[in-house]
This record gives sequence, structure tokens and C-alpha cells, in this order.
Amino acid sequence: MANALRLAHTFRDGELLQKALRHRSAGAPHNERFEFLGDALLNAIIAQELFRRFPKADEGALTRARAELVRESALAGVAQTIDLAGHLQLGPGELKSGGHRRASIQADAVEAIIAAVFLDSDMATAHAFVLHYWEPLLQALPPISKIVKDPKTRLQELLQGRGHEVPTYELAGETGPDHAREFSVRCIIPQFSIETQGEASSRRAAEQIAADMALTRLLERL
Repeated sequence: MANALRLAHTFRDGELLQKALRHRSAGAPHNERFEFLGDALLNAIIAQELFRRFPKADEGALTRARAELVRESALAGVAQTIDLAGHLQLGPGELKSGGHRRASIQADAVEAIIAAVFLDSDMATAHAFVLHYWEPLLQALPPISKIVKDPKTRLQELLQGRGHEVPTYELAGETGPDHAREFSVRCIIPQFSIETQGEASSRRAAEQIAADMALTRLLERL
């Protein structure tokens, strides 16, 4: 399985890899705990690399660069590199709906694999594993000071810079089964009578969509 997945790591304990590949829809034990650990490891490793490579960058620039490197699309790109889709363990419903092609599922599984590598070895090995796949992304980063801030940050800074309260975000609803949730989030700026709503497969992504819409409306009024 490891060779078929084109992984830069040979597992001593193959069960760890199997757990990392098992989606919630396939039943317990699934990979969500591995995702939790892998997300933390990836963020720490990328933060360390950015800190080392860009000694003059400030906190904000480093934070934006890290967000660029650990976002869902970056993880999904790594999933394609290792030919992950055909090796995911999904439940019948998720298989029927094409879940193996869903970027969010692939991204979560990549995080889970990072955790599995760490549990199978040590931090140094996990660090090398991440860099094996993220080095091209690090090399392709634009000048770190020019990475665009995310919509939520830009909206907040625009309002605060003009002496206004920051927007509030409210969960408007959740739909779909547990393994394919869709979140609706409202962004509210009462002083400008602006209310927008974003929908995505994660609450964080839905907030960003709502913030981007609100930012567009706000700029039209200023």
C-alpha cells in the first residue's frame, strides 16, 4: 500500500496507514483523531520552516504564508501527488457520491497520514516527510510580504482602521450527513446594515466566503 501510494515513508506498522486512510463514513475506527494530530504537526513544521527561511518576516507575513501552505487546496494537491484517491476507505454512500474525489476528504486524509508517519517513527521523520511534499510549495511562494491577507482579516482591519466594531459571525445552519456536512454562516456588520451568508464544507471556509461578500459590499459604501 505504501509503495502504491508513492509515499516517502515505509511503514513499520501498516495498521497506522490503514487507520489514516479510513474515512468516518466507513465506520470506526476512522481517521479523525489522526487528522487532529496531523493538522497540528503540519502547522508546526511549516511554521518552523517559514521562521527559519524568512528571518526578517514579521508575524503577520509568516501567518499568511503558513495559511497559504496548509489550506485545503494545498493538501489536496499533495493527495494527487501520492495518488491518494483510489486508496481511501469510504462508506457505500460516500463512494457512490464520489467522495474519493472530494478535496476536503483528501485533505483530511493527508493530515491523517502525516500523523501516521509521526506515530510510526519520530518528529524528525515526520518533518522530512512533510518537506518532501511541501518543498515545491515553499519554493513557489510569492514574496512573503506580498501574500494577500484572507477576507476575514482584511474586513476586520478595514473596520478597525476606521474606528468601527468588528463583524460578528453566526452559524445559520448545518445540512447533510456527518461525513459530508455543509455549513451556512452569516457575517453581520450592523453599523452598515450588511449581512451576508457563505456556505461551504467547513465552518471556517463558510466564514471566509461570507466575509469576502461583506467586504465587497462594504467597499462599495465607503
